[in-house]
Amino acid sequence: MILINAHNLSKAFASKTLFAGVSFGIDEGERVGLVGPNGAGKSTLLKIIAGQMAPDQGQVSPKRGLRLGYLEQTPQFSSDETIIQALLSRTDHPDDAYAEAFAWLGQLELAQFGENFPVQQLSGGWQKRVALARELMREPELLLLDEPTNHLDVSSILWLEEFLRQARFSTLMVTHDRLFLQRVVTRVMDLDPRNSNQLLVVNGGYDKYLEAKELELAASARHETVKRNTLRRETEWLRRGSIARQTKQQARIDAAHNLKDEVAQLESRNRHRQVKIEFGEAENAPQKLIEAKSISMQFGEKTLFSQLNVLLRRQSRLAILGDNGIGKSTLIKVLLGEILPTKGVVQRAENLQVAYFEQNRETLNPNLSVLKNICPEGDYVSYRGQHVHVRSYLDRFLFFGHQAELPVHRLSGGEQARLRLAQVMLSDAQVLVLDEPTNDLDADTLDVLENSLSEFPGALILVTHDRYFMDALADEILAFPPLGFPGRELVKFSDYWQWEKWFRALKPEARAKGPSESAPTPTATSASRRVKLSFKEQFELDHIEEEILKLEQRQQELQTESQLPEVLTDRQRLQKLMTELSNVSMQIENKYERWELLSAKSAGKI
Repeated sequence: MILINAHNLSKAFASKTLFAGVSFGIDEGERVGLVGPNGAGKSTLLKIIAGQMAPDQGQVSPKRGLRLGYLEQTPQFSSDETIIQALLSRTDHPDDAYAEAFAWLGQLELAQFGENFPVQQLSGGWQKRVALARELMREPELLLLDEPTNHLDVSSILWLEEFLRQARFSTLMVTHDRLFLQRVVTRVMDLDPRNSNQLLVVNGGYDKYLEAKELELAASARHETVKRNTLRRETEWLRRGSIARQTKQQARIDAAHNLKDEVAQLESRNRHRQVKIEFGEAENAPQKLIEAKSISMQFGEKTLFSQLNVLLRRQSRLAILGDNGIGKSTLIKVLLGEILPTKGVVQRAENLQVAYFEQNRETLNPNLSVLKNICPEGDYVSYRGQHVHVRSYLDRFLFFGHQAELPVHRLSGGEQARLRLAQVMLSDAQVLVLDEPTNDLDADTLDVLENSLSEFPGALILVTHDRYFMDALADEILAFPPLGFPGRELVKFSDYWQWEKWFRALKPEARAKGPSESAPTPTATSASRRVKLSFKEQFELDHIEEEILKLEQRQQELQTESQLPEVLTDRQRLQKLMTELSNVSMQIENKYERWELLSAKSAGKI
């Protein structure tokens, strides 16, 4: 059953058209992921579907009586609202909904705070859970989610993945979390002006989308080449002189002018602008930057961590992983010397230079323009020892023309993240600290940021819920034990997958015994020997066995069909079957070779 239909939707702000002619439908039981570059209008489209914003053209047609929930990117609560009040605030009959509210408090693990706990005193991740429970109180048939993993810790994301996979309602979610998309969604919609129809719809997970997107962009590039060649031939003919033009129909001359406009539109649509991110290292950086020896941190009777040793050298890549509120930020402050440990010592290089990307981007002034946030005075910024005009510098981050004059509060979340990166890049540093830098960034910008950070010659301390991003960059993961787990000794891992395997093995009964009696504690492998799989390579490895099985089944079908009497007497049909059989056999052989290569690379054997 179709829950909602969107037909020919268009939306523009001022002179900028976000999208036009967008149509799609969502069926019962579907889990749809909405992806696309920053600024394409994904959150706007979600608000139109939710009825919070009107389209310029087109219409949204929900089924009669559709129950719709909408989890905003940044949920809003009143200043003195308690958890139970928030859950009951959107129900038609609050007095009759207490039992259901307490059920959701338990299922979403909010009961630990008590129903009268003020929502504003919760962390961003727990506020997200309260907002989710508030929408679930409506018993939605379709739930819209805008960046649901932002501000959630990794263990909460794992819980949300499982919850949404088992949910009976349909979902439409905007997210840039690639692993979340792969594990949860059944269909991907890509809102991108580079697509031929603006909205590319792909059935399947994120891996299927990546394949379809690559084909879509290649086809669009080929189409532009064909049109450009046709325009060149028509232009040459028109230049031959008046005699040739007189013998030509006026319709063809008009078509040539129309073709010129079409080529210009294709060129504009296919133009791929990427953020240019390059972090500079401070001069004369020593090899040893930070060394912590047997440090512990306590607040009253609460121990955050104990007996921790950390060594950061140039090109160290350390990721810190743990539940929200468990002490990740405190550990970073101890390493940087902002607060002293309760026990142990931290040695830092003399005149250590640090650049810090904070999670909530507090350094940005929301009331100032993009330009003034980068260059409060004058027209030039100092970047890596050179004076660069501020507008040229902003071009690197895709803030062109009038966009530089926009106040920051009018920027999307992804645009604000790009602007904060622009600020951080102006500071040469020996140590980069990035606290949730991936929030709101689209896939293209994530790839550029990942490549830039991998080339940064200094040390990196990373806190992120983007698990592929973490795994691609970190050569060591320092993980806090889960809340409720005995002991405060942090555990070291060589990659994210090792941590997830360990975490999933921590059953409630195992947690009570402590780490030494539950899942084995892994040891980090040598970063110099270990080779990271790229995001696409990991997807390929995860699904290659399934692809081989399908090919082998097709091989068996072809072999059986080729032995049929009616086929053996039909030369053309037999030749066609044998050609396909040869191609399939070759594909199987290539897949097995690729499987061995990726497996060896993943295991660090090559």
